[in-house]
Amino acid sequence: MSHPLLAAFPRLSLLEGPTPIQRLPRLEAALGGQVEIHVKRDDLMGLGGGGNKLRKLEFLLADAEAQGADRFITVGGLQSNHARLSAAACNRIGLPVTLVLGRNVPRGDAAYQRNGNMLLDRILGAEVVIAPEGIEAIEHATALAERLTAEGQKPYLVGSGGSSPVGCLGYADCAFEIADQEKSLGFGFDQLLLPCGSTGTQAGLTAGWAALGRDPRTIRAYTVLHPVEKAVDLVAEKAAATLAMLDPAARLDPAVIDVQFSARGPAYGMPMPAMVEALELVARTEGLLLDPVYSGKAFAGLLADLRGGRWKPGSRLLFLMTGGAPGLYAYEKEFA
Repeated sequence: MSHPLLAAFPRLSLLEGPTPIQRLPRLEAALGGQVEIHVKRDDLMGLGGGGNKLRKLEFLLADAEAQGADRFITVGGLQSNHARLSAAACNRIGLPVTLVLGRNVPRGDAAYQRNGNMLLDRILGAEVVIAPEGIEAIEHATALAERLTAEGQKPYLVGSGGSSPVGCLGYADCAFEIADQEKSLGFGFDQLLLPCGSTGTQAGLTAGWAALGRDPRTIRAYTVLHPVEKAVDLVAEKAAATLAMLDPAARLDPAVIDVQFSARGPAYGMPMPAMVEALELVARTEGLLLDPVYSGKAFAGLLADLRGGRWKPGSRLLFLMTGGAPGLYAYEKEFA
């Protein structure tokens, strides 16, 4: 059931209900048992292999339908989780989909080029267009949308990660969901931790927290894409726009946005030893699979903060598992 602040916005049902929060006791013990570590299982969604982008697509696809769109166009890298889930969600409602993908990660191995999400895009039957070298995927997609519009069609174009203010409503809703789960659990979390890529997930959570009168400074994200300054600016801009949709009178201070650079590694999509360590640690203590691009790096950031003494003993941490495990098959050599 939607929160009253979301009642005015069209929405599809792509989730099976609230995603669970689970405590990780064996991981806690392996790390010294000083803090509680819980995970919000946004990887546990049934459609298309699951993952956090479905929350955004509930609102984006409803908006596309409301506008009478006859094709959904979106962009990403070759191993885009958002692209895969866009294809699956469009199949669910019978809307043709075009994925415009760019080679924004310098990897030429066969596993990266054809396995993982690329394999699933083909299985899902999406029209996949590879942006020409030297042209950004969004630029190529915009030209395609303009051409289709000139031909009398009604394409609906969405940028990377589905991270428009409409898409960010999905993570405002997640903030409301977490607040409800805290009430059921009988305690709150001291820190909410997550990866930051296209910035919409953090923006939506920030807007939702602010709409509830909660302190957005309890949200910490680890950028895996942009430099910190750019990430903060994008999160603040999108969070403010999303909050304005929920409450036109509300205001957001950009100073509350917390983005850390410690987990980015050499570049977006490029592995680093700390990511491999984090991913294997979670898998071997709790049997849970992080992904190599987003949650694996962000969990490496969490580990660095924990080992650096950021949280006092007894603190309760909630880490957002955003999904993306199909991408593991594109990084075979890192785990050989």
